[in-house]
Amino acid sequence: MQSRTSAPRTGRTGRPRSVEADEAILAATRAALVELGWSKLTLGNVATRAGVAKTTLYRRWAGKNELVVDAVAALFDELELPDRGTLAADIEGVVLQFAAILARPEAKSGLLAVLAESTRDDALRERIRTSVVDRQKRLVLEGRARAQVRGELPPESDPSSAARTVDLIFDMVAGAVVHRTLISAEPVDEPWVQSFTRVLLLGLAGAATHP
Repeated sequence: MQSRTSAPRTGRTGRPRSVEADEAILAATRAALVELGWSKLTLGNVATRAGVAKTTLYRRWAGKNELVVDAVAALFDELELPDRGTLAADIEGVVLQFAAILARPEAKSGLLAVLAESTRDDALRERIRTSVVDRQKRLVLEGRARAQVRGELPPESDPSSAARTVDLIFDMVAGAVVHRTLISAEPVDEPWVQSFTRVLLLGLAGAATHP
């Protein structure tokens, strides 16, 4: 899967960005988060770990907040929606992937840090939304389109209604998995994922009567 790093700032000239350097910087950021934590992480430390000049980081990112968000976002770009034959099985597959990423120390440290900082930084909250949330809604769009082709879901002719459905599905999946993994610290194993998927697809009444 192609790596998705932060887009270049507009209005700048000079040499094109190096994908390899970006990946090294983001990997170094995640390693520093695990070892040092948010408060002690600096761009200088990341530059040293990545083997680049500190000015290289400042040409790409305005500061630590933006850098950490992009480092975390790159992890979630690894998510892929498996084609397992049914909508329920597809959901189960991607939820298990999502939980596995959240269980990684670098994802856990980075996500909790930027979420805490975003409570007092509107610009950071917006970057999280565009770099992580909006980007991963691709999985819902792909899954819904695939299920409609299979005849498992009806087509939606109203774009506004369809967009609201995508938002709601994403919020339900992401909210449940993040809460269970990072807040409750409970396992997201196959039995839990199967139960969650039944509730998501059938509602509480349908899931309660499902064998």
